[in-house]
Amino acid sequence: YLVMEFMPGGDLLTYLMQRRVLPKTVVIYAAEVLLALEYLHTHNIIYRDLKPENVLVGPSGHLKLADLGLAKLLKGENGKTLTLCGTDSYLAPEMVMGKPYGKSVDVWAYGCFLFELYAG
Repeated sequence: YLVMEFMPGGDLLTYLMQRRVLPKTVVIYAAEVLLALEYLHTHNIIYRDLKPENVLVGPSGHLKLADLGLAKLLKGENGKTLTLCGTDSYLAPEMVMGKPYGKSVDVWAYGCFLFELYAG
């Protein structure tokens, strides 16, 4: 069983498809997700599955990351890993090429996330 806080807005992808979101709100969403990634990276954790479907919208409209099943604790600040995982359209080049990777894969996925957020 999995118990978590109720997020009445559902996932961000569905939320964005059902509503017209103003550009100012998109900037806030981008900042909140960046802060969440920064928190994880400060603790040497890589998320590895950032996409709108894994971001939940709370009752006040604020966002939370969900589905940390692919997250990994790295060994140290510059730790690397090799596992190929995540969603194809968000995979960083180093991951696809089978090279060791670290926090940069989340930065790549964040760029993809931003594009989807702004482009719709």
